[in-house]
Formats: sequence, C-alpha cells, structure tokens
Amino acid sequence: MTELRTAHTADLDAATRTAIRALMDAAFGGVSDDTFDNVLGGIHALVLDGAELIGHASVVQRRMLHGGRTLRAGYIEGVAVRADRRRQGHGDSMMSVLERIVRSGYHLGALGASADGSRLYTARGWQLWRGPTSALTPDGIRRTAEADGAVYVLPVSAPLDLDGELICAWRPAALW
Repeated sequence: MTELRTAHTADLDAATRTAIRALMDAAFGGVSDDTFDNVLGGIHALVLDGAELIGHASVVQRRMLHGGRTLRAGYIEGVAVRADRRRQGHGDSMMSVLERIVRSGYHLGALGASADGSRLYTARGWQLWRGPTSALTPDGIRRTAEADGAVYVLPVSAPLDLDGELICAWRPAALW
C-alpha cells in the first residue's frame, strides 16, 4: 500500500535524501550534485510503498521577473516516479499536494518539463510559456533559448502575459 507524505528538507534524514538522489539518478540517467541541490530547501512530496521511496517531487522558492515585477515562484523540482510504478497516479498525487502549496504561498508556479512530463502538467492546468525565457546571471540577463517551449506556469495571483519574457534567478546547473 502506498502512502503520500510531505516534509520540509530540514526534516529529511540522510537515508531519505539518499533515496531521493537514487530515484532521480535512475529516472534521469544520473544528475549532478548541483541539480540535486536544486530540489532541496523546500517542501517534498514523497510516495512510499512501505519503507521504499517510489516517487518524489518538491517545490522550492525562486524569484522570477516578468512584466516589470519581481515574482515569488513556487518552482517544481525533481518530479520522478520509479519506472515500474509510473502511470498509476503517483505524479498526480504529488502535484496535487505541491499545487496547494503553490496556490497558497506564491504569485505563480513554474517548472521546466520534458516532452513526456509535459502531459502531466498540461492535464493539470499548467500553461506553456510561449514567450522568451532568460536568466538573471552574474553577467546580466541572458537568453535561455534552449528552455523555450519547455517552461510551464501555473497562474496564481500575478497577471501573466504568456507571450512576454520570463526571467528566472541564477542558480548552478539547469536554470529552468
């Protein structure tokens, strides 16, 4: 029987962090230390089958610039389900919990999605960002054209022009 739990990064023990990293490595063909670090610092949704982790997703706070405003974004990270347990509703369950957090505490939700993953998000009401994406880097604002067409948002309280520019704050590893 599966169980969905939520926990802040501060409440994850070393074994759980190791299990999250192993699940992400398996799901994404390996992740860098910086990429793993990006999933930490927020709230995690964990799907457990007994003591075994079979699903993970987290929401972390990031700053976005759009339409002349700085926005607080609940950014979804590290969405992964063990290969043999996919298409059983675990992604939906994790997203439902994290979307409640996004809607309660942020101006918008945002995430970068693969073509396969985008089906989950669009079915849940996430919208493709159609405009250009950029990042506020140590060297100024730089276009992230490689992310165009892969960024999705969940509008909450900020007015969004999906055809306008969306700029994320700098971080190591994948910017989106």
